[in-house]
Amino acid sequence: MKISNNLVGLLNFLTFLLSIPIVVAGVWLSKQGSTECEKFLDKPVIILGVFLMLVSLAGLIGACCRVSWLLWVYLLVMFLLIVVLFAFTIFAFAVTNKGAGKVLSEKGYKEYRLGDYSHWLQKRVNSTKNWNKIKSCLIDSKVCSTFRDKYFNDTISELYKENLSALQAGCCKPSDDCGFTYVSPINWSSNGTIVSSNPDCRTWENDAKVLCFNCQSCKAGLLDNIKSNWKKTAVVNIVFLIFLIVVYSVGCCAFRNTRRDNEYWKH
Repeated sequence: MKISNNLVGLLNFLTFLLSIPIVVAGVWLSKQGSTECEKFLDKPVIILGVFLMLVSLAGLIGACCRVSWLLWVYLLVMFLLIVVLFAFTIFAFAVTNKGAGKVLSEKGYKEYRLGDYSHWLQKRVNSTKNWNKIKSCLIDSKVCSTFRDKYFNDTISELYKENLSALQAGCCKPSDDCGFTYVSPINWSSNGTIVSSNPDCRTWENDAKVLCFNCQSCKAGLLDNIKSNWKKTAVVNIVFLIFLIVVYSVGCCAFRNTRRDNEYWKH
């Protein structure tokens, strides 16, 4: 058996082993997931695991047993995966190119405006159905409970100097231009009057399950997180794309070797 066939077989055997814990994790989430956030992930994880398992089996059997039609299917799927991953990488850079937090004078954190971000991303978070799921995940992740506990003993001047995350600044406290009186990190008093034109000021509530989770600033904070994470993902995708192209090239060599061997044995 040629070196290319051995290499494709080895890589797909390792991928098959990797797919097993992914499927197990997906099944575990479907059975044990206690929050909507956890249950939301189970199906994509199972689908990913099964997909990797089937593709790796096709490549493994095709390369090791010289089954040319299985290798052809494997290469087709690999080619489509490369195209999709390339398109997603370009898309990720395009939609995350716009938007950034506003630097505040003498503050350790930034303020976030929804209108500063990509219209495509805005549309996703402005969907009531989507946002209710996201909001449930944010509450379940205790992002604001952690914020409250960490800065509970801070005075207002100390809180202003803290280096807050985009989600903490956008979801766990009212906007600075609301002019609310500070009581504790997640407890602010409006003193009965709201003069700011910022709609988030009227959305804010001191209830730990409400706070500013329905505010535009919270959605903007989430988009800033997505922007940062997607850019990192896009960079990883570029490295993965190079790896896939190398594997695809080796797979093409294995396919040619398999066809040549099959033709040889026929004669």
